[in-house]
Formats: sequence, structure tokens, C-alpha cells
Amino acid sequence: MSTTTDTGPIELAISGMTCASCVARVERKLGKLPGVSATVNLATATAHVTREDPAVEVAELVSAVEAIGYGAEPAGIGAPETKEAESGDAEQAHVAGLRRRLIGSALLGLPVVAISMISALHFAGWEWVVFALATPVVAWGAWPFHRAAAVNLRHGSATMDTLVSLGVLAAYLWSAGALAVGGEHLYLEVAVVLTAFLLAGRFFEARAKRRAGEAIRALMHLGAKDVAVLRDGTEIRIPVEELAVGDLFVARPGEKIATDGEVIEGASAVDESLLTGESVPVEVEPGSAVTGATLNSHGRLVVRATRIGADTKLAQIAALVERAQTGKAEVQRLADRISAVFVPVVIALAVGTFGVWLLTGASAASALTAAIAVVIIACPCALGLATPTALMVGTGRGAQLGLLIRGPEVLESTRRIDTVVLDKTGTVTEGRMRMVDVVPADGEDQEEVLRLAGGLEHASEHPIAAAIANAAREQLGSLPDVTEFVSTQGRGVTGQVDGRTVRAGRAAWLDEQELGLPEELVRARKEAEGEGRTVVFVAWEGKARGALVVADTVKATSAEAVADLKRLGLTPVLLTGDNTAAARAVAAEVGIEQVIAEVHPEDKVAEVERLQHQGRVVAMVGDGVNDAAALAQADLGLAMGTGTDAAIAASDLTLVRGDLRAAADAIRLARRTLRTIKANLFWAFAYNVAALPLAALGLLNPMIAGGAMAFSSVFVVSNSLRLRRFQPLR
Repeated sequence: MSTTTDTGPIELAISGMTCASCVARVERKLGKLPGVSATVNLATATAHVTREDPAVEVAELVSAVEAIGYGAEPAGIGAPETKEAESGDAEQAHVAGLRRRLIGSALLGLPVVAISMISALHFAGWEWVVFALATPVVAWGAWPFHRAAAVNLRHGSATMDTLVSLGVLAAYLWSAGALAVGGEHLYLEVAVVLTAFLLAGRFFEARAKRRAGEAIRALMHLGAKDVAVLRDGTEIRIPVEELAVGDLFVARPGEKIATDGEVIEGASAVDESLLTGESVPVEVEPGSAVTGATLNSHGRLVVRATRIGADTKLAQIAALVERAQTGKAEVQRLADRISAVFVPVVIALAVGTFGVWLLTGASAASALTAAIAVVIIACPCALGLATPTALMVGTGRGAQLGLLIRGPEVLESTRRIDTVVLDKTGTVTEGRMRMVDVVPADGEDQEEVLRLAGGLEHASEHPIAAAIANAAREQLGSLPDVTEFVSTQGRGVTGQVDGRTVRAGRAAWLDEQELGLPEELVRARKEAEGEGRTVVFVAWEGKARGALVVADTVKATSAEAVADLKRLGLTPVLLTGDNTAAARAVAAEVGIEQVIAEVHPEDKVAEVERLQHQGRVVAMVGDGVNDAAALAQADLGLAMGTGTDAAIAASDLTLVRGDLRAAADAIRLARRTLRTIKANLFWAFAYNVAALPLAALGLLNPMIAGGAMAFSSVFVVSNSLRLRRFQPLR
């Protein structure tokens, strides 16, 4: 057993929980330890524990849980694949056990119901036959309920299992007593039908919960299992767990890339759809970053490992999804508090019902029937499942689509936001310079201007120079060589290209060289700069020959994304440090009316606060280090997964692919998940509130009550599973 004194959060795997009142008991017990707070999730059977006092050890937490009758052990030991395999095996065994008990109880229970309820089937001694058939159902079929109730009783508490066990045993023992004294009123069919219905509910619930967790299990199994590592120029196949940072490994066509890394050799297209939901493969070449678990479609790649194990993007995504699934929305906390006192109240109500019926002159059999119905109908199973199952399915579906929801509190935020602030560079725009136009002077050949400018700028490392050289190479193929290259920092460059002295740079720099601009290039400059673009002029043989217009281009999907956000009722605001002209040009292109420009990175937080002080509930979308503080300040922070780790860490939602349209999809999914949680809770509460009076008045047969109670749990889980069908807008 671990005895670490680290104060970081701990995940405990909890066994033996069956309902929301179990959840409340475990949370309450852990919360009594000094400096400890815990969030327990019924669907995932885990507790997320935070400690302020390092003296509280893991062994102490485990002992506290075991002291109230539940099992506990530290989760997260071993590789993710191993953990998931063990968890999957345990779930499978649990489902199989429930199936065996359900089939056995149904086969034995059918003749009990038929003989008891059809007078024509009554024969001499039939009562003893149905008693013999019902006994294994009550003893073996309902054993999980009795065992849990006994454990709870030993620790002085009551849960849903207490109610089920009470109802089944009351019907069975009454019948046994009646048989012993020769009485006529038997309730053996009630005992067996209750057991069968509740086992069926547990079985379908467990199977549906397993389906709800499929997305996270699929994530865990995405990664490669082994890898071809280069050692002394030779390929050696090793398990992926043995890979180290800095190792060179090979990814052949059709193979999964083993871990996060940088391409050293080769070119290919990488299919990232499993991780990002984006179907278009991404072209990679030496220097490109690649992500583990993505698929190399063609071409042999040699990759240097930069992250392994828990540090990889896949592991971080899986951890983020798991953490989100252990949290609770505020509405679920209310349900847990209610269910903690619900069971004792129901037992008292059942006793009261039995007493009132006797006092009104009713028979003891009628009084017992009403009391059993009250006990069974009140079981609060659905309350405990309402939030966690919807969260499991919603966050799992999001992970499949490259939309990562950090936790349930995020869902509440998405409902309230009315303003979305969009960082410009890297979010609305590509975040890198591209050449958008070549304007030749009168009498000059456009292709020649681009060829000589591209050849000269190819020798420079400046981003604007790289944009010109790349555009020239794409359009013309090869570029001429440059010699005698000289760079004047921040102003321009000079070199010999094809035997000519070629200059490229700012207008002011050319003026210093006494190379004035002709009127047509002056007009081109004014027009481009009016749109916030950068202009580079090219000159040779004592004359300016052309203008090259460079800009940070808008992403092809940004206008659609802004339209999607508007349809969700949000007001988009463009926030940037660029000049106002450039910002307004981009805003006009994508359909944004409100622009906040020329903002220093450290002032972005102040702008978000200013909007909040105006009464707006603000979402922020960004990708850079300078966006991290603003993302944290916003009511809802959305980080582009193509951005920096700092931005992602500060966000509430992460969009794995760099497509702004995913922001609208993420908000839609979060809102739909919240609606599903609220629908689940409404059903669970409404069912209990409406059915309890009917049961107390004797208007609800215990068998119907058992079926309705089992159906409520199955309904809640099935309603949550509908989230698996969520589709992005496009």
C-alpha cells in the first residue's frame, strides 16, 4: 500500500456502491478527514480526492472507505491499457454474473407467478411448490441486494439495497409465516417478480454503463503497441513502453506513429482523424511535429521521440476526459444531498403507511402490500446515475470528435455565455504569413518580379521573406541562386540574382537608396496597407519593379465558424494586438462587427474583465501563451489544440484540431449534455414524487412498482446514450 505524503489529487477505485446514497456516504466519510475533500462518481465507481494535509496518507483514505463497508484501492497504477483491460474484465464479469442471476430468477419465477395468479392452476399443495421455487430466487437471485444491505446495516446506514432487500424479504417472510399457520394471503409472486425486475434493471444498467465508457476505452487503445527503433542504423522492434525521449523510430506507410515526435527524415500525409475528428490528412516533412496514435498514410518517416507515456497528447487527452467524467454538476450535488436522507425517510414512510392502513381497519395483508410498494417505488437509483452517465457519454463523444470538456461545471458556463471573444492570430487567421498578391510596375513581367524576389528572399530567415520564397517556389518550381547576400536588419535585403543586384524591402529603405516608387506601386501600397497587409518592394537596375503583398491570411473555415457562433445566440468580438486597419479587414471578411485592436498581450485580461463588468458572460477562444491569462479570466475558456500548452492548461474546453468551427460544436455538445443531465434528474425526481403517494394509498401493486423503479434507471442511462449520436455541424 502506498504511503506517499504528496498532497496532489488521488483517484480511488471504489467497489460496492449501488446508488446515490452510497455516493453521499463515501463523500461524507472522506470529507471528515482533515483537509480532505472528495467527489465520488457512481457511473465510473471512482473517487477524486484532494488533500491539503500531507499527513493524510492513501492508506488512511482507503481505511476510511472500508470502515463504512465499501472497498477502495488507489486507481491509476500501471499502464493505461493495462488498467482499462483490468477494468473491462471486472465489468464483464459483473455483467455476466447479473445475467446468470436474472435468467435463473426468471426461469424459477415464471411458474411461481403463473401458479399463484391463475386459480385454474391451483392443485393440492401448490403453495409449498411455489414456496420451494421462490426460495432460491429470494436467497440466491436477490443475494447482491441482501449482502449490500447487511454490510450497510453493520455500519449503521441504509441505502437503496436496504429498501430492495426489505421489500423482497418482507413479502417472502410474510408468505412463509402465512404458510406455517395455514393462512391464504401469499406474496411469493411479489418477491420473485421484484427480484427479477430489479436484476433486469441492474443488468441493463450495467450493460449500458459499459457502452457509455466505450469512448474512453477506445482512446486508451488507439496507441501503437510496438515500434521499430533505429539503433546504430539498424531497425529493432521493441514494445512502445520501452521507447525513450530522443530515440529515433520508423513509421512505415499504414503504421500508427508510436509517440509524439518530430519528423527527421521523409515526407508523408498523416491521418489525425482518430484524435482530432478531422478527416483531411495533414502533410508532414522534416521539422514537422507528429502526434502518437495518428496514422502514417504513405511514405517512410523517421521520427525523433519528444514525448512518451503520460506526457503524450493521447495520454493527456485520455486523462482530461477521465477527470471530466469524475466531476459533478451543481444539480447532481443537490440530488446527492437529497438521496443521503431519502432512504431513512422512505423507511419511516413505509412504516407509517403500514400503521395508518391498520388503524383505518384494513387487513394486515393490504397494509403490507402498500408498505412494500412504498419501499420499492422510492429506490433512488436513477438519481445517482443522472449526471455521471450523461457526462461519460458526452465527454467520450467529444473526445472522439476532438472536443475536450474539462468538467461538469463547464456545462453550466456554456448555457450562460452570450459573448465570445476571438483572438485573431492563429485562431481566426492562420498565424503565419502568406503572400497574397504580386503587383508589377508598368511594363514589368509579374513572373519575373516573383522569380527574382523569391530567389533573393530564399536566403533570408525572416517570416515575411519565407512567405515570399515559398509562394515563388509553389508557383514557379525552382528558384535562382543568390550570392553576395546582405541583410539590413528590419529594413531590407540585397543580393546578386542572375547577375543582377536585386533589393527587396520597405518603401522607406528604397527611398534611402534613391529608388523611388512609381505611381502604380504607391497606389498598391496604400490599398494593401489600408487592409492591414504588409508590402515588400523589389528593385533592380536602379528602379523599383514590383510590390509583393504579404498577410496573415484568414482560415478558410473562420467565416462559417463565426456564423455558427451567431446562430447559437453569441456576439463575436475580435481581439488582437494588430493595428486597427488589419483587425477591421479580418473582421469584415469573417462577419464580425465588434473589434478590439492594438491590445498588448498583458491587457487582454483587462479587456475580458471590461466586457464582464458590462454584464456580459464571456467565452474566450485563443491559442497562444499570451492568451492563457485571458482564457482563465473568461467565464468559459476555449483553447485551440494547435496552440501552446499554457493556453490549453488554462482553458475549460480544448479544440484538438485548429478549426474554429469546432468551438460551436463544443458549445453545442456541452449544452446538449447539460440538457440531458437535467432531463435525467427531472425524470428521476418526478417519478419518485409522483409515485410515492400512489404507493402509500395502495394504488400501486408492488410488482408494478418494482418494474417502474427498474425502468427509471434504464431510462436514465438510455437517455444519456443518445448523446453518442451527436454530430458536428459539418
